[in-house]
Amino acid sequence: MSDLWAALCLVFVIEGLILFAIPGFWKRNAEQMLTMPTTTLRRIGAGVLAVGLLALYFVRG
Repeated sequence: MSDLWAALCLVFVIEGLILFAIPGFWKRNAEQMLTMPTTTLRRIGAGVLAVGLLALYFVRG
């Protein structure tokens, strides 16, 4: 369970780093996502989820 909390904390660190270091990039991406259809966003989310799970499988093996 502590690994899950550690992973969630790292998500916050990475998100915060992106907002701190390159806020303009983050804002442009957010604006572009607002114009995308929901199905496209769901497909992108599913792809990122699959890649993340696959990477986790190989790292934690």
